[in-house]
Amino acid sequence: MPGSVVLIAGEPGVGKSTLLLQASAMIAKDKQPVGYISGEESINQVKLRAERLNINGEGLLFLSEADIAIIIEHLEEISPKLVVIDSIQTMYLEDISGMPGSVSQVRECTSRIMRWAKENDVPVLLAGHVTKDGSIAGPGTLEHIVDVVLYFEGEPFSSYRVLRGIKNRFGSTNEVGLFEMGNSGLVEVDNPSQALLSRHTDATTGSVVVSTLEGSRPLLVELQALTTTTSFTLPRRIANGVDFNRLLLIIAVLTKRAGLRLFNQDVIVNVTGGLRLSEPAIDLGIALAIASSFSDRVPIPRSAVFGEIGLNGEIRTVPQVERRIAEAARLGLKTCLIPKLPQKPVLNHVDIQLLEANSLGEALRLGLTRKTKREIIGGE
Repeated sequence: MPGSVVLIAGEPGVGKSTLLLQASAMIAKDKQPVGYISGEESINQVKLRAERLNINGEGLLFLSEADIAIIIEHLEEISPKLVVIDSIQTMYLEDISGMPGSVSQVRECTSRIMRWAKENDVPVLLAGHVTKDGSIAGPGTLEHIVDVVLYFEGEPFSSYRVLRGIKNRFGSTNEVGLFEMGNSGLVEVDNPSQALLSRHTDATTGSVVVSTLEGSRPLLVELQALTTTTSFTLPRRIANGVDFNRLLLIIAVLTKRAGLRLFNQDVIVNVTGGLRLSEPAIDLGIALAIASSFSDRVPIPRSAVFGEIGLNGEIRTVPQVERRIAEAARLGLKTCLIPKLPQKPVLNHVDIQLLEANSLGEALRLGLTRKTKREIIGGE
């Protein structure tokens, strides 16, 4: 949006500079000059990244500077169509006290950039650092000053990255972008569900396909659980990619309402692909994966699962049921375990069997086969 200021925040090494450089090169291809300002890297360092990304630099005007007053003077001369500043925490103003990155410097530098962007009708992309707890570094007012706040997220050892909208004055925040980091930079993942399930196999205990929403986009993700008798006084609970407190809640419900004796079991839950899932719709998938591993019974083949679990063991419905089911059918799954719905969903001739459950016990009976993994492999 012309005149807008967009803040892109993320952890070190997640790919913020790569994303900004690729976006700048795409704009510059249309013969529109782009001002790329870096307060952290020299021109040689940025040139090395550009060569790795196969970017020739045509239309990109680079400046290694941290003084906002000097930067604005150069921007007035070149009249760019887009400005990228990497990063806002390295910028400073001579007439403001404090070191670069301090509250006063970040607030005033962002305000000066905002005023220039509005006056000249030029969009500005700002890279922002995050603190240890994942929040944007600097004053809390920084997120209120800018027009759009985007978080760029990804696990350190995963190639997938998620661009998530937190604030947007010009549109919805219910959209996400999923990318994969490769040798030539970030590449959009056109079919994320298929990519995330590429190594999923049936007849595996503790492995369940869950249907979740990233923004308004339905995603099918493999969720794995492992239970084993603990060697310690207190059993361990490990949550990788899911909320730890939510895992404790589901274990408590499985113990109290479904009769699973997990008090002496280590429980480990992992989301494949390095994604982080926080939606309550994955509750039923977590519970089914834990029960599958504990009982050594295989989940029904070619199936997807979603539903929220209440403290009384009831299965509650979740939003966008039709879209989740349609995504499962599109990938060739034959069965979908869902909460009991007040009315039949409109599926538009989608060929998939729906298994509806009111309670957690009923869901476990429907979602798990009667044979163990050993019996299935042995052909019994």
